[in-house]
Amino acid sequence: MILVVDVGNTNITFGVYEEKNLITTFRLMTKMPRTSDEYGVMITELLNKNKVEIAKIEGVIIASVVPNVMHALTGAVKRYVHPHILTVGPGVKTGIRIVTENPREIGPDRIVDAVAAYELYGGPILVIDFGTATTYDLVTEDGCFTAGITAPGIRISAKALWEDTAKLPEIEIKKPKSILAQETISSMQAGLVYGQIGQAEYIIKRVAEESGYKNMKVVATGGLGRIIAEETTLIQEYNSALTLEGLRIIYEKNCK
Repeated sequence: MILVVDVGNTNITFGVYEEKNLITTFRLMTKMPRTSDEYGVMITELLNKNKVEIAKIEGVIIASVVPNVMHALTGAVKRYVHPHILTVGPGVKTGIRIVTENPREIGPDRIVDAVAAYELYGGPILVIDFGTATTYDLVTEDGCFTAGITAPGIRISAKALWEDTAKLPEIEIKKPKSILAQETISSMQAGLVYGQIGQAEYIIKRVAEESGYKNMKVVATGGLGRIIAEETTLIQEYNSALTLEGLRIIYEKNCK
């Protein structure tokens, strides 16, 4: 078994794989300050609760976009779970080539998503991650990460509405019954959800136009990605575990 860890801006997502099978997942909040021992206790308790024998974990792979949690987190994993950790970064085999202007600027989460999408679905493919930010990354038919677009995520947009306007409340993000909203909450939901759908459709069409990949595949992931993917025919696949799959694939390329 291997433990895969995706450190995002909002959550730290853990997954346990037995061969190619994802047998369990669990999450911790990223922004909660913790010591390595606190991380260690929580991780071991969650592994035990999910009936995972720590002694059977053969290795760990981590991708992180939050550097300030890594010291405590990696210390915890080494002490409580497994001493050998592969961290996604320069020098790690991925199976794709990054041909952007500055490859080192590409976040490890985006690389991991691109690896998973290309390995699972082939190329050319556009990978959309509806996370804290919404990212769009293009991988060519021969496995080159060639372009990326970054936009505010739906939660960032929602937070801006209720924090920067005096009278708008904090709301649940979901698709309303109709875009023709008649009160405040559904009007905010309509703007957030349908606005994100419109953004996604426009960017997908523009990427296809400028790249020349008229028949490229489009795969989405991320917490709110399912809501968007279900509302447009331009997204062919939604895979909630895409990042975890990418981590597994990269681990296998480097450690087996």
